[in-house]
Amino acid sequence: MSSLDDYLRQKRTLVDAYLDEALRQCDGCPATLLEAMRYSLLAPGKRLRPLLAILACEACGGRDRDALPAGAAVEMVHAYSLIHDDLPAMDDDDLRRGRPTCHKQFGEATAILAGDALLTRAFEVLARMYPSSVGAECCLELAAAAGAAGMVGGQMDDLAYEGARERLSPVSLQQLEALHARKTGALFRVALRMGVLIAGGSNDLLERFDEYGHRFGLAFQITDDLLDVEGTADNVGKRVQKDAGRGKLTYPGLLGVAESRRRAERLCREACEVLSPLGPAAARLAELARYVVERDR
Repeated sequence: MSSLDDYLRQKRTLVDAYLDEALRQCDGCPATLLEAMRYSLLAPGKRLRPLLAILACEACGGRDRDALPAGAAVEMVHAYSLIHDDLPAMDDDDLRRGRPTCHKQFGEATAILAGDALLTRAFEVLARMYPSSVGAECCLELAAAAGAAGMVGGQMDDLAYEGARERLSPVSLQQLEALHARKTGALFRVALRMGVLIAGGSNDLLERFDEYGHRFGLAFQITDDLLDVEGTADNVGKRVQKDAGRGKLTYPGLLGVAESRRRAERLCREACEVLSPLGPAAARLAELARYVVERDR
């Protein structure tokens, strides 16, 4: 078995080529809008969500290319969410993945439209590339994960807490995890779920991968919070040490740095245990979970 880095590099190459082709097929799209979409979607990144869709599909007996449309769709939704999150009305960030954010590069109006276009393109890819039953199921899964009860709802709660903590009751760990299970975790979970569905996996597998994704997403968010406290802009690719100043709810703010790190490591172990009955088929997913909590960017 090749190293995890080699494996991920190979799969990212496939994902990036598919994303590029998916945008080349946007016939009739105004040139500036397409440029802004490409700028955000094809920016250097970890591509964790498409990788999870591929890994889940392969673990359930499918092929990597079968999961590429689903992986591309969830990456488009992720890119749209980052464009909108970076806007002055939300997180007001000027750096993303080591480059100016979309609204800094193209203006706020174009950035909003680029996000809108990526969101709708995601569902078009799913509907076009899969048989009607699988495509419809994937569209439903992604809509639920990205919508009001999922990622968007989590972002709304995050904004509601920001700067208002003094007026609110103390937040519990359970409330913080519920927020991030939607804001961050929902897209990880749906990537895995679509991978299972595309491979024709059983309901038991769907539940197992969903549990893995829940823990994976929380561990990822804790590590992200820790990087904001301890990382550098050069490593992380965006501004750091900004969450506390904005009054955001974070794991280090609630638990402290040391306990946050212990919790991330525990969630990683639990994620691996959930998939342990799959044996070697899930080995890459276990490696990826460990990578997520050990990363420095």
